Amino acid sequence: MDGEHAATKEAAFFDVDGTVTATTIVDYYAYFKRRRLGSILGGVWYAAFLVKCLYYLVLDKIDRSRLNIIFYRSYAGLPVDEIMSYVNDCHEEVILPRRFQQAVECIAHHKSKGRRIIFVTGSIDFIMEPLARGLEVDAVLAPSLLQEHDKFTGELNGPPIGQEEKARRIRSFAEQNQIDLERSYAYGDSIADLAMLEAVGLPQTVNPDKSLKAIASSRGWPVHHWTIERPPKAESR
Repeated sequence: MDGEHAATKEAAFFDVDGTVTATTIVDYYAYFKRRRLGSILGGVWYAAFLVKCLYYLVLDKIDRSRLNIIFYRSYAGLPVDEIMSYVNDCHEEVILPRRFQQAVECIAHHKSKGRRIIFVTGSIDFIMEPLARGLEVDAVLAPSLLQEHDKFTGELNGPPIGQEEKARRIRSFAEQNQIDLERSYAYGDSIADLAMLEAVGLPQTVNPDKSLKAIASSRGWPVHHWTIERPPKAESR
């Protein structure tokens, strides 16, 4: 019994976009918009949207949390029920094809050791739910979009979960659930995940960007190179 109790005091925290999957918050929104508009109008919209993505890319390099606040305003006015009806398809068509095989194996390994698995992500909670359910994740620390008159307002229910806020959420979760952070792991891919990685005793970097890779090298943190799952080839007859 003592061993089981000790095991519950360890956890593995995972950023999602760029760490568990090769996705971004832009991919999900683009899927919802194109689904609503149809193939022709959706294609026209997407061509114009790609130009705007250059602005988002620059803002992401400057301040990930600020990007999230501004970007999620794009959801303002979208009907809640309609968008929610696309979530499972978004999971099947956008998320699953870009899931890292090693992430699946890593999560399974931590679960086999009795560690709790927690997603810590700036992506919206309802978008993450199918992925978390499929991987049997124990908890998801993610923002929610506010709703009014059956439409999204484009505002978050609190501060965006990025940078220092990720670390704060992890510490709060650990305190509430008796998690020993010194014996816990965290996985991230971006310099925006640095505070989260510093919050645990066993930080791990996954396909890190240039800035995070330099820090990982100087501090001796593990660097993992994860790749997208490939569906098995059909047997030739």
